[in-house]
Amino acid sequence: MATLNVPARMSLLKPERSRATDRLASSKSLCDFTAFHCRPRRKYAQKKQSFTVKSIGIFQDSSRGHFDSHNGPVGSVGPEVRSGDVPQPILLKEGQEFNFTIKRGVSTVDTVSVNYDDFVNDVDVGDIILVDGGMMSLAVKSKTKDLVKCVVVDGGELKSRRHLNVRGKSATLPSITEKDWEDIKFGVDNGVDFYAVSFVKNAEVVHELKDYLKGCNADIHVIVKIESADSIPNLHSIIIASDGAMIARGDLGAELPIEEVPLLQEDIIRRCHSMKKPVIVATNMLESMIDHPTPTRAEVSDIAIAVKEGADAIMLSGETAHGKHPLKAVKVMHTAALRTESSLPISTFPPIELRANKSHMGEMFAFHSTTIANSLQTPIIVFTRTGSMAVLLSHYRPCSTIFAFTNEERIKRRLVLYHGVVPIYMQFSNDSEETFSRAIKLLVAKGLLKEGQFVTLVQSGAQPIWRRESSHHIQVRKVES
Repeated sequence: MATLNVPARMSLLKPERSRATDRLASSKSLCDFTAFHCRPRRKYAQKKQSFTVKSIGIFQDSSRGHFDSHNGPVGSVGPEVRSGDVPQPILLKEGQEFNFTIKRGVSTVDTVSVNYDDFVNDVDVGDIILVDGGMMSLAVKSKTKDLVKCVVVDGGELKSRRHLNVRGKSATLPSITEKDWEDIKFGVDNGVDFYAVSFVKNAEVVHELKDYLKGCNADIHVIVKIESADSIPNLHSIIIASDGAMIARGDLGAELPIEEVPLLQEDIIRRCHSMKKPVIVATNMLESMIDHPTPTRAEVSDIAIAVKEGADAIMLSGETAHGKHPLKAVKVMHTAALRTESSLPISTFPPIELRANKSHMGEMFAFHSTTIANSLQTPIIVFTRTGSMAVLLSHYRPCSTIFAFTNEERIKRRLVLYHGVVPIYMQFSNDSEETFSRAIKLLVAKGLLKEGQFVTLVQSGAQPIWRRESSHHIQVRKVES
C-alpha cells in the first residue's frame, strides 16, 4: 500500500493552552504527519522567530536518521487581510451595524481594525465581506476615507485576527510584501524546506521568488497556494513555474462560487499530476474537530475524495492551529486516508493518461519499473541522490510503497510530499551490491519487508551512483536472511 502524506498547520502563538513548541513536539511523536506549515504573525516578530527556530530544530532533529522523515517547516508568505485584535470575542447579530476601519488598534463593540491600508478602496457598496471564508458575512452599506460601514447578514463571534475576503474579489496587495521578504531571508538563514506563496495571481511572482532564492544559493522549493480567483486563468503557467501547489479551498470558495471548488480541486490535482508536481488539498477537511472530538461523516468522505482524486498530501489547518483536539484530528485524517488507499483497485499498468514519453529514458524506466512492481505486487526500492527517479516513480502511482534511499538529508525531507514515497537516509558505499544488501536488511529490521518476499530494485540516472555499472537497471530480488 502506498502512503499519503498529512501536513499539519500549527499556530505560532497559542496563549490559552500549552506552548506551541510543546504541541508540535507531541504531535510529532504520533508519526502520523510529515510536514509542518507555519505562517508568521507580524505582531510578534521576536516570538515568531524564536518559535520558528525551535520548530525547525524539532523537525530537523526528528528527521535525522534512517526513517524519521518530517518535512518542515513550510514557510508561508504573501498577503492576508485580517481583522485586528479584540480583547474578547464580539457577538455579531443579524441586522446589526458593524464597521471596519483602516486605523490601527481600534476595537469596540461596533468597530474593529483591518490590517490592510487599501481595504476601503478595494470594497464597494453592495459587496459582501466574508469572515473566515463565510462563517460570518456582512454587507457593505457605505464607506468613508478610513471606514467601511456594514450590516451583519450572517452573525457569529468575531475573534482576533480573523481572515477577511470580499466575495468575488481579490485584494490588490502584492503577492509578496516587503515584510515577507524579511521573513524569506529569515527562512533562508534557518533552513526551511519549502515556501508556500499565498494568493498567487500569475507566474511572475514565482519566478521572482525563485530568482531571489537562487541568488542566496538557497535550495528551497516554492509551493503556490491556489486561493485567488485571479489565479484560475493562469493555472497552467503558475503550476509550471512552481515546485508544487496547495489548493486552499477556504479562500477559493470565498472568491468564487462554492459549487466551483470541487471541480477546481479535481482539475488542479489533475494538472499537477500531469506535470509531476506534488499537490496538497487543504482547508476545512476536519473543521468540526476544532471543537468536537469526532468528525462529521461528510468530512471523512471529503478526505476519501481527495485521496481518490490523486492528491499527494492532505492538510489540516485550524484543526491543529487552534483546535481543541489537534492530535485526534491528525489521527483521524491519517487513518481515513490509509483506509481509502487500501481500497483502491490494483492495476498492472499505470493509467493510460500517464503513459511514458518514449523519448525520455527516465520516464520509460519509471513506467516499466512500476509495471513490473504492479505485476508482481512488490514494493519498490530506489536509490537516488537528487530524488528525480523517486518523483518519476511516484508519478506513475505504483500500487505498493516506494522506499527511496538517499544520502542527502534535504532530499529525504523533500520527498515526503510525494505520494507513495517513504524516503530513507542512508550513506551509499562504493559497492552497489553491499548497499543493496544493507538497504534490504534495514527494511527487514524495521518490519517493512519479510523474508521470502520479492522486491523491485531500481537504480537509474544520467549520473549513476555507481559509475562502473549501467546507468539504468531493474532487479527483482527475493529477500533472504
